[in-house]
Amino acid sequence: MAQAKVGDTVRVHYTGFLEDGSIFDSSLDGEPFELTLGEGTVIKGFEDAIVGMNEGETKTVSIAPEDAYGPYREELVITLQRSEISLGFEPVENMPLQLQSPDGKVFNVFVKSVTPETIELDANHPLAGKELIFEIKLVEII
Repeated sequence: MAQAKVGDTVRVHYTGFLEDGSIFDSSLDGEPFELTLGEGTVIKGFEDAIVGMNEGETKTVSIAPEDAYGPYREELVITLQRSEISLGFEPVENMPLQLQSPDGKVFNVFVKSVTPETIELDANHPLAGKELIFEIKLVEII
C-alpha cells in the first residue's frame, strides 16, 4: 500500500479541534481538501502528520503552536486612540478588519477591545498560541 510522501498530491478530510473540544474547522461537509506535500501551503504540523499515512488511514494528531500558527505575541497587540484612526463605523470586539499602512501594506487584525477613547487591535492569527488537534483521514494519493 502506498504511503504519502513529500511531493505527493493528496486529498484529505479533517476536523480541527481546540483543547476544549470545540471545532474550529472541518472539511467533512464538502469535498476533501487537496494539497501537495512539501509546498508549505498549510501549517507544518498538519503536513507532517500526513507524510507516512496510507490511503484510507485515519489518525488524530496534536500540533504545538510552534508547528501551527506560532506563539501568541503581545507585541502584535496595539492600542490606538480613536482620534488616530477613522473607520467610518463603530467597531465591536472580535470584528475582523483590514488596515493599510502608509507604505501600502495590508494587515489583517481583530478588534480586541473598544472603549470610548481607544481601540485595541490584535494582529495575531486567531489560533496563535493554541495547541491544535486534528483528526485526519487520507482519502487519496493522486
